[in-house]
Amino acid sequence: MQVQPYLNFDGRCEEALTFYRTALGAEVTMLTRFGDYPGSADPRMTAPKEKVMHARFRVGNTVLLASDGRCTGQPGFQGISLSLTVADSAEANRYFTALADGGQVQMPLAKTFFSPSFGMVADRFGVSWMVYVVPQTE
Repeated sequence: MQVQPYLNFDGRCEEALTFYRTALGAEVTMLTRFGDYPGSADPRMTAPKEKVMHARFRVGNTVLLASDGRCTGQPGFQGISLSLTVADSAEANRYFTALADGGQVQMPLAKTFFSPSFGMVADRFGVSWMVYVVPQTE
């Protein structure tokens, strides 16, 4: 069994995928547009044909799914955060800074009692991220 986050960007999916490619080195492994829908049009599909019906992308070893959904332009990511675990504080700083570009820092990246580097940021699409280094155990 596998559980994968499915992010609905409400009309900004392609922009988000481009951002994650740059910010996190994401790799888009599949992308289907509403215009690719086979057969006669489904009346429930009201999104413009160029918008993303379904996408799959990889960040590190994690596969995430995404869509433009209903294309209202107002994605809502409440009550959930994506956790980005990295090898060291330099890497945490690089990714945190990239995700914060155009976003909102919720908790600055800093040393905590549980991590040498931890911070929380909502990116420009409203997706909340927790970026942290897991301490090495001997």
